[in-house]
Amino acid sequence: MTDIIKERRSIRSYKNKEVTDEQIYNLLEAGMLAPSAGNEQPWHFIIIDNNEIINKIPEIHPYSNMITQVNKAILVCADTNNTKYEGFWVQDCAAATENILLKAVELGLGTVWLGIYPDEERVAKFKSLFKLPANIIPVSLIPVGYPDVNKETPDRFDKNRIHRNKWK
Repeated sequence: MTDIIKERRSIRSYKNKEVTDEQIYNLLEAGMLAPSAGNEQPWHFIIIDNNEIINKIPEIHPYSNMITQVNKAILVCADTNNTKYEGFWVQDCAAATENILLKAVELGLGTVWLGIYPDEERVAKFKSLFKLPANIIPVSLIPVGYPDVNKETPDRFDKNRIHRNKWK
C-alpha cells in the first residue's frame, strides 16, 4: 500500500482514452469502504459523464480546466441528514475521496482532488448545476482519466513535523 500512496500524484493532463463504467464502479466501491464517524457513511456520488456538464464545470470552479480532458468525473457529496455526529461528514467524505484517489493509482488511472466545500460560492454553484437538495453538500470533484504525464514522487518526509507526547 505504501507504493500506491507514494505513486499518487495530482494529475492535470490526460490522454484521450475512455474510462469505463466498470472502472468508475471500482473507484466508488473503494470510496464506500472509507471509515466514517459512527459508521454513518454520509456520502453520495454523482458520476459525471455528460460532456455538456463537464464543459460547464470550469465556469464554476476556477481550478478545474483539466476536467474537459476526461470523459468521466466523480462528484463526492455529503448527506447532512445522514450523520450521527455533527460536522464529521467533512472528514468522512475526505476519507472517501482519498480512497478513490488511491484506487485510481492501482487501476492505472489519474485523478486530481478539486475542493468544493467549504467555499460557499463553489458549493452554491455546484448545488445549482447538479440540482442538489438542501441537505446534500458537494465536497470534492474528481476528474478521472489516463495520465498524460509521469510525475516523480517528492520526498516529503520531514522529521521537524514529528512531535512526541507534546509540542516541542
